[in-house]
Amino acid sequence: MLKLVIGNRAYSSWSLRGWLAARHAGLPFEEIFFPLYEADWEQRRRDPLLAPSGGKVPILWDGAVASWHALAIIDHLDRLTGGARFWPADPAARAFAMSVAAEMQSSFQALRGFCPMNTRRRYPGYALSKEAEADTRRVEALWEEGLDRFGGPWIAGADYGAADIMFTPVASRFTTYDVALSAPAEALRARLMAHPFTCAWLAAAATEGHVLERYEF
Repeated sequence: MLKLVIGNRAYSSWSLRGWLAARHAGLPFEEIFFPLYEADWEQRRRDPLLAPSGGKVPILWDGAVASWHALAIIDHLDRLTGGARFWPADPAARAFAMSVAAEMQSSFQALRGFCPMNTRRRYPGYALSKEAEADTRRVEALWEEGLDRFGGPWIAGADYGAADIMFTPVASRFTTYDVALSAPAEALRARLMAHPFTCAWLAAAATEGHVLERYEF
């Protein structure tokens, strides 16, 4: 059986991506939880389960094969499931979905840093920094382009897939920090947050019990 190592559900945006990918693959997997940044974290992160990733979550184990970082996990699961679940069949939509997913993997550091994920909190009227605002507008533009070009309701067309998985933690940040979006982007944010997989993650996060003060404002 596959094993997926994750961190705190309330705070770990990358764990959410890996977990959504595993759920979307539809394959059975064992979930292994490592609470992040607690007193024993430096020791815990040297566990053999985290060694390939340098102590980072998530990491997916398929027997002795390890994949880490969200896109690598998605790629491995895509291959296991025949290449039909994560990316659109249409070449233009596929190229767009892959490009925006890769941009999400490598970009938006200002938004990530200024608005750390915290699924259990809401901050009405939270004022973004100039840099986080610029990242937000870029995300908004990508979402609008995808919806306009490929007809929605998801980022790259009719089917939920890898691009939506990659951007769900951003939708969570927009929710937590009360970020104003255009009407199409706001509707997509709401859909991403209402997806059954997201709802299951949020429900588990609400009862997890671990609190990291660095992410509590």
